[in-house]
Amino acid sequence: MPIAGDPSGPIHEGWTLLSALAAQTSRLRLGLMVTSNRFRPPAMLAKIAATVDIVSGGRLDFGIGVGSLPGHPLALREYEGYGLPYLDAADATAAFAEACTVIRKLWTEPEPFDFPGKHVQLTGAFLNPKPIQRPHPPILIGGRASATLRVVAEHADLWNIPGGEIEDFRKLNPRLDRYCAEIDRDPATITRSIGVPVSFDQPQLTRDKIGEALDAGIRHIILGLRAPYPDAAARRIADELISSF
Repeated sequence: MPIAGDPSGPIHEGWTLLSALAAQTSRLRLGLMVTSNRFRPPAMLAKIAATVDIVSGGRLDFGIGVGSLPGHPLALREYEGYGLPYLDAADATAAFAEACTVIRKLWTEPEPFDFPGKHVQLTGAFLNPKPIQRPHPPILIGGRASATLRVVAEHADLWNIPGGEIEDFRKLNPRLDRYCAEIDRDPATITRSIGVPVSFDQPQLTRDKIGEALDAGIRHIILGLRAPYPDAAARRIADELISSF
């Protein structure tokens, strides 16, 4: 269900649509910003994502996060409407950490394995065929809570800070560096990511925001568009925004 805009408006299921887009494109990298871990069992999600990576010829960026808290009114409607389980923030983050572990293992382990987690229990888990990308599709984790950043430090190839505020990024980025140091991971191995809303009326505002993000050390920029889209929107973005950098 929509969690923004018209609550009764149309919205497609993300992974199904992504597979269709994968089959209709040849160069674009594809992903969801981001998959809620609350919606699907992680082993099933690993299978879905591997299939999309295969359909796309190895172009999937696997975006995942803890998911909207059910306290959000529109999110609560979605959980109740689809019978999705409720977990408080602490349990949801713990389940998310286990999910990331399970998904990576399914993508990489050559033999069946068991996983006796607190929130995820698997017996004889196995995935074949594996994703095309090796060792696995890039894992992009979106989130800003400290507990989520610890999962980022352990599992992510890219970290996206929701909300698109550079000042928030500057405050949280040293925290992620610290969590990486605690587990002996080089923080430079995690690409920093942020969303930038596109202004077609004032493209210079968007260019300024992109420049600010790059200056802050962010290297993965997601340009956000909102309907209604102007004519030749993709071409305008390429010519007026991307080509500048």
